[in-house]
Amino acid sequence: MADEHPPKRPLPAGADAGWAAIGYLLGGMLVWGGVGWLIDKWLGLPHVGLLIGLIGGTAAGVFLTVKRLDG
Repeated sequence: MADEHPPKRPLPAGADAGWAAIGYLLGGMLVWGGVGWLIDKWLGLPHVGLLIGLIGGTAAGVFLTVKRLDG
């Protein structure tokens, strides 16, 4: 029984795929942008961490979107 693989989740289709992509992109931007903003406040930087967090969060959201929605 250890040779059996768990069943794959079905890929979202149509509007579900679009909402998943938007969720990954916005979630990444909000979470990592928020982390960058907090680092800016903690270190007293002029929005450098926020910018890096937004770019990194967007890249992570794109990566997760491609990984999840690519068959």
